[in-house]
Amino acid sequence: MKRLLVLALCCLPSLALAQEWVPRQQARLQALDKVTARVTMLEGRVGESLGFGTLTIRIGACHARPPTEVPDAAAWFEMTDSRAPQGSPPVFRGWMFADAPGVNMLEHPVYDVRILSCR
Repeated sequence: MKRLLVLALCCLPSLALAQEWVPRQQARLQALDKVTARVTMLEGRVGESLGFGTLTIRIGACHARPPTEVPDAAAWFEMTDSRAPQGSPPVFRGWMFADAPGVNMLEHPVYDVRILSCR
């Protein structure tokens, strides 16, 4: 009985870390224009590009947690600004997380973009 209890306690942390992400095809975003305080909801499919102000947002991937786990979404974006000098790197490239928007966020003087969900 003690061995079974020890085995169960040893495996418990690894079970908690075994969360999965499920690929989805559509991303739902919230975009904010900080100058006008205009909030816009955007939806697009993986592989598409969306426009918001001077930004072009390319959706590279969108993943969600399975229904049996705590809801969350993660999406890979590449964002460019048409006002940036030609040859400039993207203003954002990487993963964004719905549940932790401050982990990796767009740092732009005019716009704020965050992932809300993946479907």
